[in-house]
Amino acid sequence: MPDNPAATSLNLDQLLQRRLLMVGGKGGVGKSTVAASLAVAAANRGRKTLLISTDPAHNLSDLFECILGTKGPQQIPWAGSGLFAQELNPHAALDAYLESVRSQMLPHVAINLRPQLEKQLQLTRHSPGAEEAALLDEITRVIQRRHEYDLIIFDTAPTGHTLRLLSLPAVMCTWVDGLVSQKKRAERFRDVIGSLRIPRTSSPEREKPRNNLPPVLAPLLERQQRFRESAQVLCDPGATGFLFVMTAESLPLEETLRAAAALSEANIPIAGLVLNRLLPEEAEEVEFLRGAWALQQQVLAKVTAEFAHLPQLQLLMTGRTLQGRAGLDWLAKEVVAQSAAVADQPL
Repeated sequence: MPDNPAATSLNLDQLLQRRLLMVGGKGGVGKSTVAASLAVAAANRGRKTLLISTDPAHNLSDLFECILGTKGPQQIPWAGSGLFAQELNPHAALDAYLESVRSQMLPHVAINLRPQLEKQLQLTRHSPGAEEAALLDEITRVIQRRHEYDLIIFDTAPTGHTLRLLSLPAVMCTWVDGLVSQKKRAERFRDVIGSLRIPRTSSPEREKPRNNLPPVLAPLLERQQRFRESAQVLCDPGATGFLFVMTAESLPLEETLRAAAALSEANIPIAGLVLNRLLPEEAEEVEFLRGAWALQQQVLAKVTAEFAHLPQLQLLMTGRTLQGRAGLDWLAKEVVAQSAAVADQPL
């Protein structure tokens, strides 16, 4: 394994003890494969594990060689009873999200205004960010159910998309706060107008406690609480960690540097860094690979300078097919072995 003595080793036991693990990085660096191998390793350790893909270009079905549904977690048959996987479909999530909005709003909208509501929902379906908002809604529901599993691993979309999603819970919580405040003010204004027009003793409904919230606010308050809880969990280093995966190339390094800065600014804890597909030292002796090996060493030197504070795991390039039971079982064992080997090295 390439030597990187300045970095601390990634402690796999500590990594898998979290409730939530986000695996992310630039597209094409092996995020899904690493996430799947970690899920297999966790399940092999007896932890009930849920692996969820939030990437619109899903890979989990191909990796596990089975068809994963989008409506709920599906057990991976060959991984015993402890591994479940799911691919979140942003289109289905948006359909479900808009249907929930429709069902919540219809009872409170006059019949003559319902065509306008339907038109607005159709416009929302095609508006920028609609799928992200729906996907966020699904993710917060998963986070809310985190106690049903020992570990939830998110196989995330490429970095930029993931950073937007991770920043949304706090933003949406603030947005819902403002919307709830506006609706409360509107309800109070309606009550004042109603009290001027209807005698207080004319209707038993006027005897209801004034702190009872109108039914239309219930879904908003539920969403507000869910966003607030998710934002708190994502910022809790004892519960959550973001694991970067990158190859030893300049572009993945630059993107990882930017993403790490953004996560630190958002107070989302970074659990470590996996350097994937590294060439072995023998590559220096092969003329065809010598240039690529030298370029990797240059990037690894920059990684040491920029990320020495992050626990790291280095995985060598392999000629194996990392797919299906045999491939993922092998990689899971390799991850465990490499983590243990680095941890046993003398300081």
